[in-house]
Amino acid sequence: MTDQAVDTGGVQLFGQTAGGSRFLGRTRELKELCADIERTGLDTLAGRKAPRARVLLIAGRPGSGRTALAEELVRQVARRYPDGVLRARLSEPDGTPVPVERAARDLLAALGHPAPAGAAEDDLTADLRAALADRRALLLLDDAADAGQVDALLPATPDCLVVAVSRGPLTGIADVRPCTLGGLDTKSAVELLSRHTGSVRITVDPRAAEHLAEICEGHPAALTLAGGWLAARPQAAVSDLAKQLRAEDGEGTALSRVLRLAHAALPPSAARTLRLLSLAPAGLVDPQIASSLAGCSVDSARTALDDFAALGFLRTVDSPLPEYEVPGCLHPLLHALAVALDRPAELQLARARMLERTVRLLQSCRAITETDSPQAREKLLAMPHALRFPSPRAAADWLRIRRPALLAAARLAVADGELDTLARRLMAQLVRAMAAHVGTQAAAPDLYGIHGLVLDVAERRDLPREKAAALLNLGDLDARTGRTAEALVRYRAALDAGREANDPYATGRAMESVGGAHLELGDYDRAADWFGRALVERLARDERADAARLYGRIAAAHTFAGRYGEALRNWRAAAAGHRKNGDLAAHARALSELARVQEYAGRPEESLRTCREAVEWARRAEDTRLQAALHLRVADTLDHLGDPVAAGLHRSTAERMLEEEAEEGLQEPPEGDSSLEQGANTCEIRSAPTED
Repeated sequence: MTDQAVDTGGVQLFGQTAGGSRFLGRTRELKELCADIERTGLDTLAGRKAPRARVLLIAGRPGSGRTALAEELVRQVARRYPDGVLRARLSEPDGTPVPVERAARDLLAALGHPAPAGAAEDDLTADLRAALADRRALLLLDDAADAGQVDALLPATPDCLVVAVSRGPLTGIADVRPCTLGGLDTKSAVELLSRHTGSVRITVDPRAAEHLAEICEGHPAALTLAGGWLAARPQAAVSDLAKQLRAEDGEGTALSRVLRLAHAALPPSAARTLRLLSLAPAGLVDPQIASSLAGCSVDSARTALDDFAALGFLRTVDSPLPEYEVPGCLHPLLHALAVALDRPAELQLARARMLERTVRLLQSCRAITETDSPQAREKLLAMPHALRFPSPRAAADWLRIRRPALLAAARLAVADGELDTLARRLMAQLVRAMAAHVGTQAAAPDLYGIHGLVLDVAERRDLPREKAAALLNLGDLDARTGRTAEALVRYRAALDAGREANDPYATGRAMESVGGAHLELGDYDRAADWFGRALVERLARDERADAARLYGRIAAAHTFAGRYGEALRNWRAAAAGHRKNGDLAAHARALSELARVQEYAGRPEESLRTCREAVEWARRAEDTRLQAALHLRVADTLDHLGDPVAAGLHRSTAERMLEEEAEEGLQEPPEGDSSLEQGANTCEIRSAPTED
């Protein structure tokens, strides 16, 4: 989603931002669109209240100025919609439809309603309609591929307005108000040319300017390229360009003919660079991407991009970073030129260079956060200066701004099918960079998609270890969002993949995760059984810390099932294991849970003794929060035993400890005990290459 026009077709100059351009022509169309907003709909005529938002359709060829017209309409009527303007692009630069799930998720994020990772399309669109139900907002849905995309995103309230931009009609949407664009009128077309060439050349030969506008069929994008060609040649007359275009063969549209002429006039190296920009993910280009595609320096790439923007080949994006966009109307034409004029091996090499550069930038983005690691600092200093970030804040800003392009790069790399090794490295570094700067919880929706791509590559290349890692990560994200049944299916598949790969880590982790899913589903017998299987694996490999933790998970399952004898036995085993491993805090937590079960079993005196022992171990561990939580547990037990005075002393001790810690900068005191039931599963691609 963006605040600029995407399909900048001539009416808005490609080298300008939407906010800085001056709108030309289309007076009649704007008047009709504004009138359509207030016009009575079919439902109103039938005596019914409109069930959803009105849809205004602006249809036309890419580059005809359809998005520019939509943006101008939005600018004029935005004040009527106090809840703001939402924008989403529904097609990729190459014409591939954007999944409704992705568009709905972005719109929800813009509304401040982040959706859970992995949510289904129907759930997301329902959430979007619910979020817009009490709002008066305006939606601009740009470059819609079909009516289904628009229909799925329509707000279910007549107080909202939808402006859709598409190549053709959106059949199937009731009461849509279409506005079909042709070429600009002659006066506006000539004025658009004069913005590039200056008024003198137009005044000297106005007939030639009108003739050139006619040859360009009044198509704004073609006129912009023609104006850029003339601006780069101050000595050329307007009639000279008209003659050259007349000499072109009649194949293709006016835009394709002007593009071929403008492309042929470039120096060979610049023409090659321009063609390769069609490989940029999501059509978004920065100097690093252009440098890697063309195989030149970053400074040379920046100069070339500025030149292309001045000539009308690119649009400058309003961004803190130097960023440009290949207009959607030019993207397929440039790609066709690249396929026709460059060898497939050269295009593949350019893609590989681009992905490798992106991997190294992500490595640098993550490494700058690891200030305590001498190895990370050493690797960072070994990188070329052009790949380094001046500060962690700059790296985080780069990751945030380039996020759409980075995610698109991962999708394109996987879809390519020939660069799977680079794709795997890219996704591994992208996950790590997001975890470092955004956090796994906040980045969960993006991580879900990345792990899905990892799974695609693993299945295609028959990589069972990576398949197991991807399934475990996807299962964890499913479990965190309440889709426990789906998570259980993933965990079982991960177990099979881990066994196929003979990966003990994946196998043990999958067993434990299967047990955790059964525990969440309330099947305590199966949960205890699967935790027991995982425990056998850990004990066989002498992994004592994990074994102690699993004793606790088995005990938790038995506690939920009401089998207090088994629970007590396993909590004692967990406490003994943590003590042998020297983990004093975990030992104290296990004793706390043991005391809880003793209380459940009707042994309050034993519970009190165990809880006091836990307090002592927490003191030795210097864990103030745990001490405070245990004092509260002791107070509850004393209340049950009928000693409110002693209980009050323990509560006051806990409050004092929490206040002291809050003064030291810890803002949120614990709500209660932290048990051993939860495992620390992180979202990572552990079987991907680890070299930095």
